[in-house]
Amino acid sequence: MATVTLTTQNFDEVAQGEGIVLVDFWASWCGPCVRFAPIFEGAAERHPDVVFAKVDTEAEAELSERFGISSIPTLMAIKDGVIVFAEPGALPDPVLENVIEQVRALDMDDVRKRLADQTG
Repeated sequence: MATVTLTTQNFDEVAQGEGIVLVDFWASWCGPCVRFAPIFEGAAERHPDVVFAKVDTEAEAELSERFGISSIPTLMAIKDGVIVFAEPGALPDPVLENVIEQVRALDMDDVRKRLADQTG
């Protein structure tokens, strides 16, 4: 499956849906971002049930600011509208696969309960 380009106009619509969305915050001038791109694309082909999305931090500075992105690449995982993972750095393929499997295995009722306990 091809990756989706996220902008300030479509980010919330894509990210707040059901299922898993992996977001790669990147820029064309960023060497690690360029090296991570084929790993991200390969995972997108292997996991058609996951939305793989990219945010060009140069074109979408507002999104970078909104999520406090200060280092790129940064990978963010969103499941059922909740950010469950965000970490800077270009991940090797086996680590990206591990992140996907861990996000897949999350019990979102438990995650929401923990979030409510933290904020309540």
